[in-house]
Amino acid sequence: MELNSLEQELHTARALVMADLVAGDVAEAQMVSMVEDAVTHRRWWVEQWPEGASFVTGLVAQDVQDALLEDHGRWPLCPVCTGEEPHALDVEPELGPDPHWVCTKATVSVAPVGRLAKVLGR
Repeated sequence: MELNSLEQELHTARALVMADLVAGDVAEAQMVSMVEDAVTHRRWWVEQWPEGASFVTGLVAQDVQDALLEDHGRWPLCPVCTGEEPHALDVEPELGPDPHWVCTKATVSVAPVGRLAKVLGR
C-alpha cells in the first residue's frame, strides 16, 4: 500500500473517532491530544504491517477508549441499556475492517465507529 493510502486511512480514523467524541460531548483539548497520540502510534504500526491498514479505525477507537478510561471514565456509554448501571460500548471486531460500537450486554451493534451522532440524536 502506498504512503498516501496509509495516510488516508489514518486521517479517516482520526475523523471518525473525533466525530464520536463530538457526538458524546467529550471533544475537549485533552481528548484531541489522545486521538493524535493514538494516530501517531498506529502510523508506526501500519507502516510495519501495511496489510492491516483497514484495521486502523477500530484500533484508534480502542486506543482512545483505553486512554479515556484512565483520565475521564468509560466512553462511549451504552445508549441501549439505559435502565442499568452505565457501561461502555466495545469495538468489534477487535482487529478487523468495518469496526462498530457494540453493546456486549444486549449483544447488539449500536453504530459504526464514526456514526454515534445518529444514535445519540446529535
